[in-house]
Amino acid sequence: MTNRLARLLPIAGWLRDYQGQTFVSDALAAVIVTLMLVPQALAYALLAGLPPEVGLYASMLPLVAYAVFGTSATLAVGPVAVASLMTASALGGIAQAGSPEYVGAALVLAALSGLILFGMGLLRLGFLANFLSHPVISGFVTASGILIAGSQLGHILGIQGGGHNLLAMVQGLLSQLDRINPITLTIGGGALVFLYLCRTFLKRGLVGLGMGERLADLTAKAAPVTAVMVTTAVAWVFELGAKGVNLVGEVPSGLPDIALPSLAPDIWATLLPAAVLISLVGFVESVSVAQTLAAKRRQRIDPNAELIALGLANMTAGVSGGSPVSGGFSRSVVNFEAGAQTPVAGALTAVGIAVATLTLTGLLAFLPKATLAATIIIAVSTLIDLPAIRRTLSYSKSDGAAMLATILLTLGQGVEAGIVVGVVLSIGLHLYRTSRPHSAVVGRMPGTEHFRNVQRHEVEVDDCTVVLRVDESLYFANARYLEETVLQLVSDHPLMKNLVLACQAVNDIDASALESLEAINRRLSDAGIRLHLAEVKGPVMDCLKRTPFCDELTGQVFLSTYDAWKALVTTADGFLKTG
Repeated sequence: MTNRLARLLPIAGWLRDYQGQTFVSDALAAVIVTLMLVPQALAYALLAGLPPEVGLYASMLPLVAYAVFGTSATLAVGPVAVASLMTASALGGIAQAGSPEYVGAALVLAALSGLILFGMGLLRLGFLANFLSHPVISGFVTASGILIAGSQLGHILGIQGGGHNLLAMVQGLLSQLDRINPITLTIGGGALVFLYLCRTFLKRGLVGLGMGERLADLTAKAAPVTAVMVTTAVAWVFELGAKGVNLVGEVPSGLPDIALPSLAPDIWATLLPAAVLISLVGFVESVSVAQTLAAKRRQRIDPNAELIALGLANMTAGVSGGSPVSGGFSRSVVNFEAGAQTPVAGALTAVGIAVATLTLTGLLAFLPKATLAATIIIAVSTLIDLPAIRRTLSYSKSDGAAMLATILLTLGQGVEAGIVVGVVLSIGLHLYRTSRPHSAVVGRMPGTEHFRNVQRHEVEVDDCTVVLRVDESLYFANARYLEETVLQLVSDHPLMKNLVLACQAVNDIDASALESLEAINRRLSDAGIRLHLAEVKGPVMDCLKRTPFCDELTGQVFLSTYDAWKALVTTADGFLKTG
């Protein structure tokens, strides 16, 4: 009963062993993550085209919801760069950025994304994320990072940016170069250089001065807080708002109101495709981060429980004035390295954000948007991995082509087109590969019970008995290909009397593949050839026994390929050596 409750409500599993020392570790991590999250929350709200308080609201109750239902001890949930970019792309054609209608649509988007994730969790559909291949996700994230950085250059230069693809962004910036605000450029450029130097050299320098590596790393990651404090103070003292520098402006003080988002069916229907994409990308990103960090502590997460937790976090964001959320990589790593032991660290971070919203909003009004833009650019620079294109292409041309296509389409057409094509390419590549399963004629390694590809090894073969190893499960997409492969073998081996299918790699045979096996059995029988199976796995054999196939099989089912060889090859006279 206790284990079942822990599966339904993960907090019940770890809270009963919670101790004071654990709380101290969680509280320390929460303080550090809060300092990091405040500027990020504001920056990602800016990226999404939303008022700054929306980023803060998305960093409160959603974190509490995840702490109760999440299975990762260190995943830091909240606004993230890619989800913010996708939010801006989804809402750009619905309303003017920053308007009440725009904000209302963002709440609907968060709630709808949450419902999709929650529903997937109830149906245990976490496996669907596997259909997004790593090269496609990597390409999408790289292209998104470039788009995000490009979208922020306007804020750095003090001019209007815009556009949902790279070409539109570049054209927009080039057409306004004569309007650059030198003060804004100084602040944004200075912040950019400062953050870059801190990320690249500060940790190494502090370690060289004798500081502990962990403390030095956390100090370097806190550099955005310093940039925010310094540029805010400069803007306030020198009244830069009156000199054309865009500031964050008044941020409402207080906690978010709890209310249902708009229930208008048309807006829900319009945002449904974008919500599906945001849900899938957010889930893949979150689970990847959570699994990576959990492995370091020999812990595990439950992908289906994560779907429910992230779904509830997004639904909570939708009713508390927030935008779509997911697990952030950089914050999660900081949370991990700061010593967070349980999801309580996330709940305490939410408390810290609430305190900041109640007490610091007056000062945040003087924060230059150029500083937030610099923070975003440096944060997403880690997402851009262009050398991965060459690495992937050198390993697999099809994966590399899919990755490159995803990048180009995301840059040229926008994030929605990029991820849709990426999903299609991922599924298409899977179907293509499995529809042409690798198979090999194998022979016996002399003096052993092992069998290897005749094209790669010096092995013993027999003219009358051919062993074909099938290296893929058999299903509707590749059943016909297997038939063609067998017919070609018959043509290539005129003395064949026995064909053995070595099935050690076959984990499943669906109804279409069964029909193909039956057809192969009949055609071989007509040609005077017996069909045998070897190394059939138990679950597969159980399915075959429920059909007439085993009774109609002209040959036998052998426990191992070597057993088939001993039974069918009775003389060494036909042995040949092949390379």
